[in-house]
Amino acid sequence: MSALTDYIDAWIANDAERIAGAVAQDCIITECYGPVYRGRDRVRDWARTWFSAGGIVHRWEITDHIVADHRETAQWSFECTWAGSRGSFEGATIARVADGLILELREYQTTAELYDWQGTWR
Repeated sequence: MSALTDYIDAWIANDAERIAGAVAQDCIITECYGPVYRGRDRVRDWARTWFSAGGIVHRWEITDHIVADHRETAQWSFECTWAGSRGSFEGATIARVADGLILELREYQTTAELYDWQGTWR
């Protein structure tokens, strides 16, 4: 286990307290949609609000994960229900960690459906 996998596992478990427990008190989390959550309390509030609004993480599968020094990176595929709609996308996370907790985390996601290029673009 690592700080990033602890964080991801807590989201899969739909557990706001575990999510908050995976981040440092003064963390900065930048979500791929734009919001920035500063501090453990704000992260806890975000997770509680997201789950209480019907958000469900169905799957967050890491496909590549690198841990080096105080950094973690991961590529992943994600599936959730939000606002009554189930969807999925692929992305990546870059995290800075210390003492087993996430200090900074930034997510990036694909913005279009992936396809194999065959000489023309969709």
